[in-house]
Amino acid sequence: MSVEVEEKMLDTPETPARTLSAQGDEVAKFRAAVISKLTYAVGKNPAAASDRDWFLATAFATRDRIVDRWITSTRQTYSEGRKRVYYLSLEFLIGRLLFDALTNIEMLETARSALGDLGVDLDRLRQVEPDAALGNGGLGRLAACFMDSMATLSIAAYGYGIRYENGLFRQMIKNGWQQEYPEDWLSFGNPWEFERPEVYYDIGFGGSVESVAMGGDRKKQVWHPAETVEAVAYDTPIVGWRGRHVNTLRLWSARAADPIRLDAFNQGDHVGALVNQVKAEAISKVLYPSDATPAGQELRLRQEYFFTAASLHDLIRRHVDSFGDVRSLPDKVAIQLNDTHPAIAVAELMRVLIDENDIEFDEAFDITVRTISYTNHTLLPEALETWPVPLMERVLPRHMQIIYLLNAKHLERVRTQFPGDDALLGSVSLIQEDHGRRVRMGNLAFLGSHSINGVAALHSDLMTTTVFKDFYRLFPERMNNKTNGITFRRWLYQANPGLTNLLVDVCGPAVLDDATQLKTLEAVAGDSSLHDRLMAVRRQNKVALARLIRDRLDIKVNPGALFDVQIKRIHEYKRQLLNVLETIALYDAMRANPARNWAPRVKIFSGKAAASYQMAKLIIKLANDVAKVVNDDPTVKDLLKVVFLPNYNVSLAEVVIPAADLSEQISTAGMEASGTGNMKMALNGALTIGTLDGANVEIKQHVGDDNIFIFGLTADEVEQRRAAGVDEAGSIRNSQHLGEVLDAVGSGVFSPDEPDRFKPLVDALRYHDYFLVTTDFDAYWDAQRKVDARWNNRAAWWTSSAINTANMGWFSSDRTISEYATDIWNVPVRPVR
Repeated sequence: MSVEVEEKMLDTPETPARTLSAQGDEVAKFRAAVISKLTYAVGKNPAAASDRDWFLATAFATRDRIVDRWITSTRQTYSEGRKRVYYLSLEFLIGRLLFDALTNIEMLETARSALGDLGVDLDRLRQVEPDAALGNGGLGRLAACFMDSMATLSIAAYGYGIRYENGLFRQMIKNGWQQEYPEDWLSFGNPWEFERPEVYYDIGFGGSVESVAMGGDRKKQVWHPAETVEAVAYDTPIVGWRGRHVNTLRLWSARAADPIRLDAFNQGDHVGALVNQVKAEAISKVLYPSDATPAGQELRLRQEYFFTAASLHDLIRRHVDSFGDVRSLPDKVAIQLNDTHPAIAVAELMRVLIDENDIEFDEAFDITVRTISYTNHTLLPEALETWPVPLMERVLPRHMQIIYLLNAKHLERVRTQFPGDDALLGSVSLIQEDHGRRVRMGNLAFLGSHSINGVAALHSDLMTTTVFKDFYRLFPERMNNKTNGITFRRWLYQANPGLTNLLVDVCGPAVLDDATQLKTLEAVAGDSSLHDRLMAVRRQNKVALARLIRDRLDIKVNPGALFDVQIKRIHEYKRQLLNVLETIALYDAMRANPARNWAPRVKIFSGKAAASYQMAKLIIKLANDVAKVVNDDPTVKDLLKVVFLPNYNVSLAEVVIPAADLSEQISTAGMEASGTGNMKMALNGALTIGTLDGANVEIKQHVGDDNIFIFGLTADEVEQRRAAGVDEAGSIRNSQHLGEVLDAVGSGVFSPDEPDRFKPLVDALRYHDYFLVTTDFDAYWDAQRKVDARWNNRAAWWTSSAINTANMGWFSSDRTISEYATDIWNVPVRPVR
């Protein structure tokens, strides 16, 4: 069947089962609400309304339904005096919210019918909504999944972050190279948010600290900031499954306290009059501004302090209003730091307690530790942020005083407990003394938290032996693991309605509320009729992705081929380069032996490289150059296609993930903290090829060795190999394919216009292969041939696919959040049953 014929099957997409039926009264009410919003909120006549106008009207009508539940949830939290969770994250990759909201309040079919009566296609409106540019990758998407689960489990929670005007960047590929452009997601407004101009806090920077006598020997430190920026609140309601509870995502936008200097303006300096405004508002313009310059580094520090300080002021104000005494903070407040970006919260909370509430230092530290907990997301020492001491002293002088005193007391305790161990003192100090004095934010977060968790079993174990091994000696009781999870509402019910309906038929409707019910699928995993249904669903999803690839890239791919997918941030440790090199070897082998029983493949890449990360950008260029050569070669025809989809975001993931047959999780073992893309694709039935890294270890335990393709060195073997010296030359020499591949890349076969273009990549592999691409290449090649064999055995492939889906229930973010709530936050959960 052709792609064009199969596309017609997509015109009326399936929807998740057990949504509210589109009864006439409810449809009529929603239809009237949309018309009212179109007229009075958007200001348009239905006859003249564009798709964007209809989207706004539908979003406003949907938001009204959520607000009632939002107010009820908030009132209930206040009336019950419940403990609140505050989740501080520099990223919240929430994606499009229209279908998310309609699905969770069980009105998707009602809205579809109501709009259909008006001649409006809801699925077309879905494409109009921009992705919120509030995050980059797994860290931000995890925060979004956690917000969904906290609402679903009726945990009283706030998310706190920054309302970026332009996000990271919009990625375009020009002549194979990544180009960065501003995201314009707010250019037409955001119908989901409520601006709170009355909720703002003055955030100070720079200045000096004055010691003021308070009588007797007591002195008080008073910070006099040289600059003040206003943090203004914008609230987005986050609705949980079945709409039972709604929480708040509060994002801060930076505003100058004095937006214009009228004296300068009237003197003709029209640009200079706006300097303060531009400097202040830069804080909330861009996610992860380049820190390659001193100014960029200072902006990052200002961003992190800005949102952390505003969030702490806000939650303390709310706590005092409700409970009166700031000393009861640990009993009624749990602050979770999502990675090291908000680590300055430790010093800021102590500053507020000491300077603004007259609490003694040691008591302030005790309150701080009992209130804050910290999630670590990386084993890369360079990713544990550090700031130059001179920068911190200039931008946050009072905080540096607190950090110095905190460090002195901390090191004195260590010296008493471990006398004579100077190496330990140097390791656990908050100040790094070598190679320029720097403040270690990871150490600050660890010292100021009562709980520190990793995000996968292997990651948490490695934390105790690598980046925090010495802190683990001091505080072993603080360390724990909370393996990441994903929200099935987004990554199954919305992204793959066809599979959702199949699962409801096979497992029963309880599967929509209880992810563990997926396990019942395993009993029929080998059933051929189930395989037929799974294949039909996957085929439809692959046709949809094939259409997207054709429309965006003008590349035609075969939906009957194996869709081999690697979608994640481009980084050397994630080893997209290993995948590209194997693709070249496969291309050469297919041309040399076309009669072999190859599994036809579509290699799909997507992800952004940091703007200043030249090696990652070169990998993107290589992938695109290889794609051009392979896709233009008639000798391989539909046996092999290579695709790089630009501007990876949540909406693109929602199309790619349900269509994936093979999930590439091939990071150097011991370097990926967890991963959640591996969970999303396995949930949707893709088989994983990967190293024993991150959550791959636990996925393997759940799906079984026969239903996952594991290859390569383990984390321990990686460390041993690095310690002994990586034998790149030996690995290349002993490989049947790798030497020829590197010669081809290095000699310009894929870059005839610039033969030396990829010399930095090849030289790194030949002489300094830190990420062990050459070492793992042959094992990866062999694992891919096992994939070929499994793909060509229809029954075996689809049995494994069903087993993967059946055993993903444990990886629900509801389970993860329940563990946080019980083990760390001490708050109750109310599961939907």
